[in-house]
Amino acid sequence: MKKYLLSIALISIMSVEINAHVDHYSKYNYLEYELFRNNKSIGYHKYNFKRSGSNLIIDNEVEFKITKLGLDLYKYYAKGVEKYENGIFSGFNSETNQNKKEKYVNITIDPTDKNLIIDGSSFKGKADKNMIIGTWWNHEIVSKKAQISAVSGRIIEQKVEFIGKEDVKIGNKVYRALRFNFSSSDPSLSKDKKLNTDIWYEEDTFLWVKAAFDKTGYWEYRLKNVK
Repeated sequence: MKKYLLSIALISIMSVEINAHVDHYSKYNYLEYELFRNNKSIGYHKYNFKRSGSNLIIDNEVEFKITKLGLDLYKYYAKGVEKYENGIFSGFNSETNQNKKEKYVNITIDPTDKNLIIDGSSFKGKADKNMIIGTWWNHEIVSKKAQISAVSGRIIEQKVEFIGKEDVKIGNKVYRALRFNFSSSDPSLSKDKKLNTDIWYEEDTFLWVKAAFDKTGYWEYRLKNVK
C-alpha cells in the first residue's frame, strides 16, 4: 500500500513537470543506447534532436542482430521520425525490418479534435490524443494509460508501477534513478504481445538511462552517450 501511494504521488509530481513536455529535454541533442542480450552487446539505439524555432524533430535509429557460431539468426533495423510543435506531439512515422518482415506506422493529428490518426501495419484507426508513442526517451510515458507501438502502431494499454529509487551504474558513472515497471493491463494478450519492461529515469533530469526485459533472453538498453 505504501509503495502504491508513493507511486501515485510521484507520478502526480512528474505530471506537473511534464506540462513542459519535451522542453524538459531542451539541453539534449543526442542520446545513444547500447543494446545487450544476455549481457552481450548486440546493437544500438540512437536519437538525434533537431530544433528549428518552436519545432522539434527527433530522428531515431535502432539496429541489432543476434548471431550464433558466426551465423546471423535474427536481424532488426528501424528508423523513425518523431515531431513536436510548441512542445506538443504533431506526428510520427517509422519503417522497420524485423528479420526480413516489414512493418510501419504513420501517425498524424486530426485537425478537428486533435486526436491521433494511426496508419500502421498492426492497427489502423483513431486513438486518443492523450496516448503517447512508445519511444521511451520521454518520461511523460509514466503518466499514460496507453502507449502506441513505434514499430506497428498497435495500441498497448499499460499499468505503470513505481518500484523505487536505485543507483544504476553504467560504465564509470552512477545514476540516481527512479525505476518503473510497465506491464500490459489486458490479461487476454498472448505472452509475446504482453508488455513487461523496467525503465530507469535519472531522478534529477528524468533522462532515460536504462531499460530491461525478458523475452527469449534478458535484454538491456544502457545509456552510452549524451550530447
